[in-house]
Amino acid sequence: MRFKKMGISLAAGILAVTAITGCGGNGNNAEHADQNDTKKNQTESVNEAVDIEVWGTNIGYKPITKGSPLYEFYKEKLGVGVIHPYVEWNGGTNYLNQLNLKIAANEMPDMFTPQQGIEDSLAKNGAIADLTELLPEYAPNVWEAIPAEMWDVVKANDPTGQGHIYYIPGSVDYGRYAGMIRQDWLDKLNLQMPTTQDEYVNVLEAFRDQDPNGNGQKDEIPTGGRQETRWMDHIFAMYGVAMFEGYPEWDLYGGELTYAAVTPNMKAALEFAAKLYKDGLMDKETLLNDKAKWDGKITSDKVGNYFHWVEHLNLNLENLAKNTGVKAEFSILPIPKVEGYEGFYTWKRFAPPQWVVKSTKDETKLKATLKLLNNMYDKDNWKEMYLGVEGMHYTMKDGKATKLPDDKSTMENQVLNPYSSSATLAFTKELYNDTASDDSKWAIDQLTQNMDEAQKYAKIIAGDGISASIYEGYPDINNRTLFVEYASKIILGQYPISKFDEFVEKWNKSGGEEVTKRAREWYTKVKG
Repeated sequence: MRFKKMGISLAAGILAVTAITGCGGNGNNAEHADQNDTKKNQTESVNEAVDIEVWGTNIGYKPITKGSPLYEFYKEKLGVGVIHPYVEWNGGTNYLNQLNLKIAANEMPDMFTPQQGIEDSLAKNGAIADLTELLPEYAPNVWEAIPAEMWDVVKANDPTGQGHIYYIPGSVDYGRYAGMIRQDWLDKLNLQMPTTQDEYVNVLEAFRDQDPNGNGQKDEIPTGGRQETRWMDHIFAMYGVAMFEGYPEWDLYGGELTYAAVTPNMKAALEFAAKLYKDGLMDKETLLNDKAKWDGKITSDKVGNYFHWVEHLNLNLENLAKNTGVKAEFSILPIPKVEGYEGFYTWKRFAPPQWVVKSTKDETKLKATLKLLNNMYDKDNWKEMYLGVEGMHYTMKDGKATKLPDDKSTMENQVLNPYSSSATLAFTKELYNDTASDDSKWAIDQLTQNMDEAQKYAKIIAGDGISASIYEGYPDINNRTLFVEYASKIILGQYPISKFDEFVEKWNKSGGEEVTKRAREWYTKVKG
């Protein structure tokens, strides 16, 4: 596909997309002659760089504005100016609401991270670029960073049915998520690492009652999570429930691909969660915590057990030490054994779609966006992109670059992170180890050790990479509306566990049967 074919009128399509979704890097010049040259980092003169607007995850860092230090870094390193306005993330909810408003106003960013399957409706309406031919020709580094079999699944997921590529997936070759537990609290209370559910409950009771943080107050929070029953996957993991950041996923139950939210496994897990809540072993504000509030509790030396990305552990360790002076020690929580269930932490090789590109008649903007993609996926650039701006994100000492302590008040958001979305376990550990300062080495050592340990409990689910198109026409199922309502009320004790059967019946009648049919057809086509 040549650029001249890319002109698409967006106004009608964008309005249609907004109605569907609700409000709820680099190509090279087309004139290059040698294919090998396209794989090189093609930086044009810095003064000629085109600016593009990029939206992605930002959990409280400063935006990237024209002429700012990170803007200049990206422009010099990648040959494209990146403008990245601050959009509150909050688990993706606020971000998606703001993105929908921009789409409705015909002000779609040039490149952005989609959420909750919005890429499907955008593709159908011609609002995002068809990357099928553009990536191999203008962004071959992206093309080669993703395994061929993953591109095949992306093509199979094309909502237009043409087998085209409309998004760049994340590719993860290791388990990223696990429950983490305060090893220093276990040691202080002379407790062994729990391996069964009963032992786990005993540990939580000790955390609640025996003042492991030593401040003389009964302020410890044994475990917990966040709003919409999110980020407490460790509670569900022991029952073999496929959960991903609090989103029920598709896996094999009874030999058939089934939505985890409507399984007997989920019913048992919710009953257990409700008991933890009733007994004061789960944070009473679990279903009220946003990210900032929950992180604040973890880093104030109050939380004994939480669930998250293992490779973000160093941030919590460093912030906890900065806030309280305590150098905490966390270990991976093994999946507590529950009779009759095979537990696991969900591993998805397919991370959620990382990037889509705005379809535009502006050939210059489109070329710049593809150029950005190509250069950011050049692995030779990854270490420097991870380091960021000297003096802001890292410092040089004795000839070694070391990351500075996390500081959201001074650091611009490193929104371009292919080293995370398409990296291997070995590469990620190498990045951390090579850039650890003397002051942060204790935290990085914990981090890398726990990354290795987490692999023992990670399982790739059968629905890995499932198409968002299975939810078309059923946005409430995609948004977990009914699940969140019933799960929340069961955990809080407002509903008895028997209400779960009512939830399953309502879910099936409100579109669940059709969505399940589509999911199983997808599984047969892609996996069979």
